[in-house]
Amino acid sequence: MSSATYRTLLRAPGAAAFFLTAAVGRVGIAMTSLGIVWLVHARTGSYATAGLVTGGFAVAEAVAGPQLARLADRFGQTRVLPPALLAHAGAVTTLLVLVTAGTPDWLMTAGGVLTGATIPQLGALSATRWVALLRDGRAPALPTAFALESLANELAYLAGPALVSILGASGYPAAGTVLAAVLVVAGGMCFAAQRRTAPQTSCAAGRHRTGRGLLRPGFVVLADVNLAIGGFFGGMQISVTAFALEHGSAGIAAVLFTVSSCASLLAGWLYGLRQWRTVLRVQLAVAAGGLAIGCLPLLLAHSPLELGFGVALTGLAIPLILILCSLLAEASVHRDVLTQAFAWLNSASAAGSAGAAAAAGWAVDTFGTHGGLAVAAIAAGAMAVLALAGLRALRVPQQRQGTGLRP
Repeated sequence: MSSATYRTLLRAPGAAAFFLTAAVGRVGIAMTSLGIVWLVHARTGSYATAGLVTGGFAVAEAVAGPQLARLADRFGQTRVLPPALLAHAGAVTTLLVLVTAGTPDWLMTAGGVLTGATIPQLGALSATRWVALLRDGRAPALPTAFALESLANELAYLAGPALVSILGASGYPAAGTVLAAVLVVAGGMCFAAQRRTAPQTSCAAGRHRTGRGLLRPGFVVLADVNLAIGGFFGGMQISVTAFALEHGSAGIAAVLFTVSSCASLLAGWLYGLRQWRTVLRVQLAVAAGGLAIGCLPLLLAHSPLELGFGVALTGLAIPLILILCSLLAEASVHRDVLTQAFAWLNSASAAGSAGAAAAAGWAVDTFGTHGGLAVAAIAAGAMAVLALAGLRALRVPQQRQGTGLRP
């Protein structure tokens, strides 16, 4: 396969419209969590408080995300998304007012919870549209489609956190949160307007019957892996920001996030250029092990250059893990509950980020930046163990093996 395959996918009727509008919204989503860190820390001066509010945001996203996805499966994306986006705009406004007013920590955390409970799962909705678009014998193109999704995600996390860090370092910590909300709402509304590519809704009986697939051991393993990678993300966001400030320049954070995202972009793009013969579950175990090993330089870093090497090394494994989890999920559950499956993976990642953000904030305040980096490394190690232990559980039922993929 070649890079022309990416262009071929986007030439499919309606594909470019829903993909690009979702990509705009994903930039805003990528900015939201780190934007809260900058916003709260600028007002309180405490990483622990910033981690607490960010953790509340992530927990609420983890709990509410699958419920919004369930509604999308039942009523359709174009009906569910607009009211959710309006609610999110109101929630972000409430959070800004609470933080600016200097309210108690618990009240700011409540604002973070409200923001997380209303943020849309644009990644899950976009991935579901690709599956619907590539059915009827075109399933072998799914790895390339999910690689394209990974590229959009990495571009979002290249532009989003870097932009938030630049705004924060320039003395405008609230601007990142405001801009994030604008991009989420605008991109989401345009995405919802693309009705032609929206997946068809399923009947209630079909959803109840096929929803049991979410309880299969293989999908539980994927959820656990995403929980761990969320822990890695949460630990890194707090720790890299603290590392930059510790070395006297908040702008270093933007550079480090850019290095990580560029490495991830390269790895995701290369993965989508060809069809890989190794079975998917083995690829996942190898990628997870590579991320765990790549965390070792992070623990030894004492300068921005050394930390940059570490974040680049770990960045190479991240898109592969996300692509493989999506492919294994698509092969494991029925399409009637596919949006929920993708949302549960996102929620597991958000839950891991919540716990790790709070833990990393405490670790940075107590032990310094290397304490926060240790939280991220522990999460990566746990993910590698889960992927290896789940090799057998990730075997896909025989009836799903006619898609052209090799689980």
